Amino acid sequence: MVVGVLAGAEDDEHIEMVRADFAAIGEVLGRAGAHTWAEPELTGAQYAEFAGWGYSGLHTVRRLAVHLAVDGRLPEPLAEARRATDDPLLNEVYETLPGDSPGPFDHLVHHSDCEGYYVPVDFARVLVDEKAPGGYLGSSVRLLAETRRLAEALGLPEDLDPDSRKVFAAADAREPAARGWQRYGVESYVCLQLLRAAKQSIATGAAITFC
Repeated sequence: MVVGVLAGAEDDEHIEMVRADFAAIGEVLGRAGAHTWAEPELTGAQYAEFAGWGYSGLHTVRRLAVHLAVDGRLPEPLAEARRATDDPLLNEVYETLPGDSPGPFDHLVHHSDCEGYYVPVDFARVLVDEKAPGGYLGSSVRLLAETRRLAEALGLPEDLDPDSRKVFAAADAREPAARGWQRYGVESYVCLQLLRAAKQSIATGAAITFC
């Protein structure tokens, strides 16, 4: 995940492609009746990258979110040989589009894991549009609120540094801890990264780019 993608772009072709994406996003926001938005010109110092524990890490967080939404509680930690995408409930949610009434974690769950954007504009429903890069456009304002809700359920202090030894040890553990957020080490690591990315997006006015 990147915030300030234009500030980190290294060639004109990439810049042109990203600007075309942002123009398409402006059209998607307009059709939805959302507030207008334009990517600001950030300095290199404002450019930021946020790791996600590979593509699989994001799915582990989404697995927690869909169980919390449906069951009102977190599921058991994943067994070592299991993948989050093996979870039947997560797959069921992935196979459906966001409803007319937004769910508690729609912006977190309904988004590509490898492309697309979140913009710092507050809109309730995830925007599903074939013109949107990645097919979905999320709100980083809503992403922050949803990720905070998940962090609260985990008992995860949002000011923890995801790159700290404590967090990384929990994420890299072969067996989950007995209690606390450390039971969900990878999920907590990714949750903290999402929190940081959403805050950076809102603070700078720049989009979160999945790449």
